[in-house]
Amino acid sequence: MDDESPWLTDEQQSAWRAYIEVRQRLDTHLYRHLQRDFGLSGSDYEILVNLSEAPEGRMRAFALGEMTRWEKSRMSHHIKRMEQRGLVRREACAGSRFPDIVLTEAGWDAIKTAAPKHAANVRAFFGVGVGDERLDVFEAACKGIVAAIDEHERINCPLENAEDC
Repeated sequence: MDDESPWLTDEQQSAWRAYIEVRQRLDTHLYRHLQRDFGLSGSDYEILVNLSEAPEGRMRAFALGEMTRWEKSRMSHHIKRMEQRGLVRREACAGSRFPDIVLTEAGWDAIKTAAPKHAANVRAFFGVGVGDERLDVFEAACKGIVAAIDEHERINCPLENAEDC
């Protein structure tokens, strides 16, 4: 790889564009299935999954924001909409200014109903596309990308404090 050139090589450009297309199309396709089949947005599903995997179906709002990497405002507005639909509720937490976000019975029912079909769709589109024989390579590549981002943020670019990285 030529680190001196400001441009991607043809191979890098091709791989990058393939990644962009698959990310956009896979997310869109999976989220459309969730919306059509269960009335859940991709964001709803992400919140429900995180809460369903947490002890007692509850997490601090701050921790949920860190898990989803959402801004505080986005989290607050989305949780409010999910509350209005009866999927979650906020509960005050003693000693913290951040409330707990808790799955309601309707939220548990929604994730239990949607998860099997969603897993089948992930298997059908992602699993078949990657193939069992390449899952370890794909996972290693993803972890390498995350590690590179983490390293960049840690050393070169703390985004909270820098404007141009």
